[in-house]
Amino acid sequence: MPVLGWLDRIPIRWRLAGGSAVLTLVILTSFAVLIGHLTTTRIRADFDDQTERAADQLRNSIEATYDLGTGTVRFSRPNLQFYASADNAVIRVLTQDGTRVKSFPRRTPDFGLQPEGGTDVAGYRVETRPFPLLGGGYILVQYARKLAEVNATIDRVKFFLLTGVLGGAAFALMAGLLVAGNAMRPVRRLTETAREIARTRDPNRRMQVPEATDEVAELARTLDEMLLALESSRAETEETLQRQRAFVADASHELRTPLTSVLANLELLTEVLDGERGEAARSALRSSQRMRRLVADLLLLARADAGREVRHVPLDLSQVVVEAAAELGPVAGEHELAVDAPAGAMVSGARDELHRLVLNLMENAVKHTPDGTRIDAIVERDASGRLVLVVQDDGPGVPASVQGRLFERFVRGEGDRGGSTGLGLAIVRAVSEAHGGGVRLEDREPHGTRFVVTLPALPVEPAAPEQDEEPGETSLLGPPVRPAG
Repeated sequence: MPVLGWLDRIPIRWRLAGGSAVLTLVILTSFAVLIGHLTTTRIRADFDDQTERAADQLRNSIEATYDLGTGTVRFSRPNLQFYASADNAVIRVLTQDGTRVKSFPRRTPDFGLQPEGGTDVAGYRVETRPFPLLGGGYILVQYARKLAEVNATIDRVKFFLLTGVLGGAAFALMAGLLVAGNAMRPVRRLTETAREIARTRDPNRRMQVPEATDEVAELARTLDEMLLALESSRAETEETLQRQRAFVADASHELRTPLTSVLANLELLTEVLDGERGEAARSALRSSQRMRRLVADLLLLARADAGREVRHVPLDLSQVVVEAAAELGPVAGEHELAVDAPAGAMVSGARDELHRLVLNLMENAVKHTPDGTRIDAIVERDASGRLVLVVQDDGPGVPASVQGRLFERFVRGEGDRGGSTGLGLAIVRAVSEAHGGGVRLEDREPHGTRFVVTLPALPVEPAAPEQDEEPGETSLLGPPVRPAG
């Protein structure tokens, strides 16, 4: 399994080329072993045959006599020194008991007394032949050639065969890489297109289908058909979601009129009823007010999803922050609210929406921190000239379990027992993005929470009287909220 896992990590083109090279190497190696064995055997046989024929020819051409008086052998022909030097051979003449009579060249290895025929001795191929003398008796003639000559030839043959095997395998590897690269090129194009679609999330892109009828072309056609199906499904889903968003936006808008009437009637009843009936009316009024806030939140989010925007006008973000802090002050309890918002922080936006953004951030800090916590609202400019709204506290901070989902809808913090709808921070993100900015959460040291909202800034200049909305345009949040006190 580990070997298979290692092989699976190798690119396909290298696996194909490597497999081709290994197969070629096995075939060439088998061929080289067979050819090398046959060639080596043939070379050695030819060498032995040449040495044997030379020894026979030497025996047949020798004329020699034995001098009984001196005990020496005289050779009439041939000239043994010239005969030996012709093939770089060694010739030794021995008596019957192995005593050397003559040798050419003078210094030769001692092969000893060998039987008639050929044998390998001391790195030589030695052929021994008896030769009868005219005066009686016989002598032994040894004709020898170095085996190093034939071994050098065999080594050259092996070298050439090895070079051919390795060269053939390398050539097969390069050719395999070239062929596999050409074969995988359409797959690479499909991969690049798929990666681009994954990056852009645009199913309208089409796969480039090759003109061939192979497996790659079939894969490309299948992927293209899948993209068409995904595009159709996405269009249907988007259309359904758009209808749902429009329905929620329209329904929330239509609910506001009867809710306003109910609230007016309940307020009247709370003034004229006493006792249990009055308490019931006040409870219904509180529930209706909470329902109005929920409807307003849903309406804002639904319009943001549907792409409906309230007209933006130049306004001072610092003034919005001060008004939100003033509204929250009476219900902040023992929390310490501090605002650092110098005038002139001009942005283009909808006052009600920005007011709700600031109010939600400050309310969130009040609800999820203990009494005595300091809450700061700061308006400043960053290095790029954008306006930055910071709402921070020195409370316990946001639990890690909800940090990743903090700006999602209907997400509530730990310890929340129904005091919020879980839409506050979702509205903060929707409003900030609708105004061309964004929001992020940062941890404070040593403890606390810090929300940072960035918005595009307008040049500081005298502004015309602010007009919240166009005639006939309905605010997302109902009647404007006035600062308490």
